[in-house]
Amino acid sequence: MTIQLPDFKGGLRAYDPRPEPLAVTPGSPFTSRTVFSAAHVVADPYADVSPDSPAAVDWDATLAFRRHLWSHGLGVAEAMDTAQRGMGLDWAGAAELIRRSAAEARSVGGRIACGVGTDQITAGSLVEVRAAYEEQLALVEESGAQAILMASRALAAAASGPEDYLEVYGHLLRQASEPVVLHWLGPMFDPALEGYWGSSDLDTATDVFLDVIAAHPDKVEGIKVSLLDAQREIDIRRRLPQGVRCYTGDDFNYPELIAGDEKGFSHALLGIFDPLGPLAAEAVRVLDTGNVAGFRELLDPTVELSRHLFQTPTRFYKTGVVFLAWLAGHQSHFTMVGGLQSARSLPHFARAYELADGLGLFPDPKLAEERMKNLLSLYGVAQ
Repeated sequence: MTIQLPDFKGGLRAYDPRPEPLAVTPGSPFTSRTVFSAAHVVADPYADVSPDSPAAVDWDATLAFRRHLWSHGLGVAEAMDTAQRGMGLDWAGAAELIRRSAAEARSVGGRIACGVGTDQITAGSLVEVRAAYEEQLALVEESGAQAILMASRALAAAASGPEDYLEVYGHLLRQASEPVVLHWLGPMFDPALEGYWGSSDLDTATDVFLDVIAAHPDKVEGIKVSLLDAQREIDIRRRLPQGVRCYTGDDFNYPELIAGDEKGFSHALLGIFDPLGPLAAEAVRVLDTGNVAGFRELLDPTVELSRHLFQTPTRFYKTGVVFLAWLAGHQSHFTMVGGLQSARSLPHFARAYELADGLGLFPDPKLAEERMKNLLSLYGVAQ
């Protein structure tokens, strides 16, 4: 049945939804790549909260979504940017999320890594920043999850130059009981991270980042690069010490980076794999057989959707991720912590629906169509 979707010119256009979803089945973990999906949180729609209130989370639906990702062989990157850290989810909520998800991972045998940041403080001295990091690192390690040292707004504000980053990260890496993943999140995801590693010049910042790793290669399992710059990621990847992995966080260029070249490849830790989970898993299993062309044939068509969701302002990509989870039936409502469901326009939602439907991402296309029509009716679009 045709659905009328708003376009970006103020009009409507007819779209015929796909009748059947893409055929994918759950499967075992991968053999050629390590792949994490950063996962969103499901808000409690019945909670009487405001955008400034602590997050009210529907824990049952949130954990059910993680089981969905694990069932397809994906690892879960927990309490990351995709979970609205610093954009609706405070440290108290993130700590509870880490505890619950780590326990769930143990119960089902799922792989999990959790974000370690400093969001229990908004600003402070380097000593206070270090202490905040230490508190979160201890909690993640106690949960049994792998730690991901995330970029810190407070450190970006407190640091006077590269030497402060070297000191803080060096201290944390010496303290870590197991090797961690270092996360470089670019300012397109969080403007407060401009000038991270002590310089706005990316070449200089890259050198500092690599100096941290070179000083502690036994404590760095991998790095996650989220700069939306494929060539820079490749250059960094080729300069890593032996045994340190590169996890792409590039939601614009992930197929080519995961596929790699004659000099290496990237593993993956991606927010776009939240809505793409089953399809991405199917593609990586094809790659496991050595069929690079088949992998690209499955994953390349998803890039248009990813670039749409992550368009400027990129930090609001979480809205599209949760919107697609609702359409796919992973949650019963389109409500987000912090009220972030209002962060994208109706034409943006319409295009996201069209692209996702065209890829066959909705297990029940009829349900997705009905929910899209319900949203349209709220905006006054008659069918």
